[in-house]
This record gives sequence, C-alpha cells and structure tokens, in this order.
Amino acid sequence: MKTLARAIFWATSLTLGMIVTPASAQFVKGNEAVQLMPDGSKRVETPPIPKTSAVNRLEPCLANAGCYPGPWQMVESKDGLVECTEAYARPGACRASSYGKTKTSRLWIVKSQGRWIQCQYPDLKSKCVVMFAPPPANLPYPAVQ
Repeated sequence: MKTLARAIFWATSLTLGMIVTPASAQFVKGNEAVQLMPDGSKRVETPPIPKTSAVNRLEPCLANAGCYPGPWQMVESKDGLVECTEAYARPGACRASSYGKTKTSRLWIVKSQGRWIQCQYPDLKSKCVVMFAPPPANLPYPAVQ
C-alpha cells in the first residue's frame, strides 16, 4: 500500500510540475528591454519602427480582429507579457498573453546585446535572429508552444 501511495504522490507531483512550468516562463531571462528602476518601477522598451518601413504608413492588424495569420509576437510591455500581431506592440495590436493556456505559433521579441532579436522560445539559447538584418538572415523560427 505504501508503494502505491508513493507512486501516486510522485505521479501527481510530476503532473502538477508539468502544468505549472510552462505558464511560469512569462519572460525571457536576459531581456535588456525590461529594466527594474531603483524606485522599484519597471521600464520597458519595444522595438522601434524603422523610419523607411511601410509599417509607418499602415494601421496594425488588431489583435482581436482575427486578421493575423502568422505567429504571435510575444513582447514584454508595461502591463507584462502580451502577444501581438507585430513586434512593435502598437496600440490595438496586442492582447493579454495566453502562453501556458493555449498552444499556438509564437516568436519571442527580445533585446540582447543592444540588438532586437526574434527567438524561437523564451530562451536566448534557442534559435534567434536579428530583427533588422537583411533577408534571409532575419527569417524567424516560430514554434508552437
């Protein structure tokens, strides 16, 4: 009976760990875009829109409009982690994160070593590409997560 109880305990612990773990990765360790200030507040940067980009002339696909077919761009904002239809996180383009609740294709937008990069997972050691590099070097590696 003790053996069965131990087996149930470990199976339950492992299952709960699997449930909690994905939802706890709500940030990318080493993201320079997020800075804690001395007063305890958080300062967050988002990628700048290139001056010569067509994005300047277009309205973003709204996050709740259902018009976005690509991977969700996971961006740290002043409100925490959000998923956006674009890396620039313009008003209306983002919604609350569903990471850990819904499986969908995602990219992680991160600032590292002064450059904006897109990473496959919330980990700087995953496949990452520089956002503003010329094609094809800037083609990202989205993953369902």
